[in-house]
Amino acid sequence: MTARMLRIRTPEGVVFSQTLAGPVVRFVAWFLDVLVIWIMLIAAGQAMGLLFLLSADVAQAVYVLAYFVISIGYGLFCEWFWRGQTVGKKIFRLRVVDAEGLKLRFHQIVIRNLLRGVDSLPFFYAVGGIACWWSRRCQRLGDLAAGTIVVRMPVIAEPEIDALVAGRFNSLRRYPHLEARLRQRVGEEDASLALQALLRRDDFDPMARVELFSELSAHFRAKVAFPAEATDGISDEQYIRNVVDVLYRTRRG
Repeated sequence: MTARMLRIRTPEGVVFSQTLAGPVVRFVAWFLDVLVIWIMLIAAGQAMGLLFLLSADVAQAVYVLAYFVISIGYGLFCEWFWRGQTVGKKIFRLRVVDAEGLKLRFHQIVIRNLLRGVDSLPFFYAVGGIACWWSRRCQRLGDLAAGTIVVRMPVIAEPEIDALVAGRFNSLRRYPHLEARLRQRVGEEDASLALQALLRRDDFDPMARVELFSELSAHFRAKVAFPAEATDGISDEQYIRNVVDVLYRTRRG
């Protein structure tokens, strides 16, 4: 079966494609998450052993509350703090994202997780699986209500960074302690965003290209303030090129 694709066109006219996660791989990822939740519930039950000795009714009420918090809170916590991923999704390289390519918002995570109970009816996610199978975007009911999709994160070979920065002087290299601070404060997604902007720079209209690198430059300058002599006189695009050089060539080495 050919994997279904999601294509999003930005206002600048650039088209991004993402592979949608099908119902089978999503079910396996969900099964792993169920195992994690099951282990957490066993740990919670053992932790409340003393409470059962004091009052069985209170212990049972607390366990029911713990069951709700763990079963619902697990997905909420992981998908918010791991940016759309749980343990199962991380293992299978899946991620929850906004269906229109916007930033995933907290209320979307809440909606899709609260509707898991409906999707899991009558057993083994039958409703959600059928909805996902027939949906054009492989969305279960929770995804349809929240405006989210689940995509696959392919393993992408690292491009030849030397081709982007070859023969260019990097003024940021003069300050190794600030380089280290930059690498510490920049996450993988921000680094990838800067790299993709450089790789796709020729796809943008001139004005959109200037605006894009201006925004990226302001974003990374806020991470670490380099001395004026390291940044004055270079364009925003060159600044991002220097940042990518610091982030990727050091990581690869």
